[in-house]
Amino acid sequence: MDKDVWVSVAGLQFGSNPEGEKIEILTPGSYYKKKNHHYVLYDEIGENADEVTKNVVRFDGDMFSISKSGFTNVEMIFEKNKRNMTNYVTPYGTLLVGIDTDNIDIRENKDSINIDIDYALDINYEHLANCKIKMEIKNSVSMGEGM
Repeated sequence: MDKDVWVSVAGLQFGSNPEGEKIEILTPGSYYKKKNHHYVLYDEIGENADEVTKNVVRFDGDMFSISKSGFTNVEMIFEKNKRNMTNYVTPYGTLLVGIDTDNIDIRENKDSINIDIDYALDINYEHLANCKIKMEIKNSVSMGEGM
């Protein structure tokens, strides 16, 4: 994998809507590997241009974590068949978030890494939704420059 990558993140939440709510971003990022841990860094822009959140993704075969800092602040840790709790800090207040991960599938190729995560999400100990995350990290050359 090259240092310069494209990061695609698609999330799907199944709550009251049986078809789910879809969230999707595509953004440039940076990738590196250190001591068997993969790292991906990218910025997420909110609805207003001044709502920037810096993301650091770290993963290996058993664990996936994403740390967000800026407009929102959180470290979410996903480990198969394990429940993790964290504080999700927003400009509107702090939420206690529970993440109960059912499955993590990480597939690494020469020019890309694909990650699928299935988990249950709760807020303040109340089940909110069953969720899926699909992340693809691709060499920027394989996607074409200027995308």
